Amino acid sequence: MSSHVIDDTGAAVPVPAPVRRVVSLVPSLTEAVARTAPDLLVGATDWCTHPADLDVVRVRGTKNPHVDRVVELRPDLVLANFEENRPADLDALRAAGTPVWVTVIRTLPEALESLERMLSACGQARPAWLTEARDAWSDRLGAPPAPLRRAIVPIWRRPWMVLGPDTFAGDLLARIGIANAYADAAERYPRVPLDELNAIAADLVVLPDEPYPFGPADGPESFPDLPAALVSGRHLTWYGPSLAEAREVIGHAISKTESPD
Repeated sequence: MSSHVIDDTGAAVPVPAPVRRVVSLVPSLTEAVARTAPDLLVGATDWCTHPADLDVVRVRGTKNPHVDRVVELRPDLVLANFEENRPADLDALRAAGTPVWVTVIRTLPEALESLERMLSACGQARPAWLTEARDAWSDRLGAPPAPLRRAIVPIWRRPWMVLGPDTFAGDLLARIGIANAYADAAERYPRVPLDELNAIAADLVVLPDEPYPFGPADGPESFPDLPAALVSGRHLTWYGPSLAEAREVIGHAISKTESPD
């Protein structure tokens, strides 16, 4: 027996009771379910790397899931995201009779609320890690504080691409006092030539290790006039159990770029 529950897009999703089989098409959502109710997961993408011992059927990537393989797993619910997954793939799953729950997450408060609702749709009460995440950010869930520093945040090179407006990672940085230098760009992930990046007023460059694997020898050399903060992409861009420690992890990485008094 199933009932219709409203996902983040406003769509009514026929969710059976109880939910016993879940396929996740988003790495952070995979980790959220694995930490909460690991027995539910029967499939995940090739990019779902947490937890490290995750042993489920792999269904290719977020942008090219193997739709037939997902359907063959007979999931009670497929978990997706409005940004990570293509509408055509999700429509194909629905056409095959597979319920799809789509999350819409652009801010930290949205993430905390969306994750709780998604897990509730899976029949799960709020897990301890989500309470810990709420507690870790409890004083930053209102309006972001006045920025202390301004950062360029590349997410790719060849071509160079940066965080623009209305992104989860940009909101997370804002809540620890780091303004995004491209928050007013026309696109959410604009392509910007390197010479323009080096000409814009900024206090530092933040280089996550995903989706592009920036590292000590790959990235900082392109910004010779700015201190570089090498940060964990999982803590900056994932919405899931990593949120419980993201504030400390990202804050520590950025603090190392501050000039001594």
